[in-house]
Amino acid sequence: MADRRPDPERPEPETAEAPWSEPDATRSGLRDPARAARSLAAMALAFEALALLLAIVPMRMILDDATGAIVAVLVLTVACVVLAGMARRPWVWAAGAVVQVALIACWALHWSLGVAGIVFALVWAYCWYVKTALGRPPKR
Repeated sequence: MADRRPDPERPEPETAEAPWSEPDATRSGLRDPARAARSLAAMALAFEALALLLAIVPMRMILDDATGAIVAVLVLTVACVVLAGMARRPWVWAAGAVVQVALIACWALHWSLGVAGIVFALVWAYCWYVKTALGRPPKR
């Protein structure tokens, strides 16, 4: 049979949690709502970077001189990857909006880049909406 005497080397088990109380009205229900918003932003930027990389081959096929479009796409891809990696910084939200505006401005290079810019600007606006919604207390 096992010895049931308390072992002086082993710490005492923690006491039970306090009884359940009403949830905090200022919390959204997530453990870390800011982290969830940052993760969403990082995923959106990563998908945008992937989509921009996939746009290089069609740009080479469609345009006679695709050098400008390819350079713009590569610069924006690098910007998306860097911003996705720095998603903890509060200024990433504004910088992400600047990337979307820059991609829309690439309409001058080819209309498809402008359309992609509009689509990703809508995705970024949704991410920003989720960030603000998670910062507010939940409706009950």
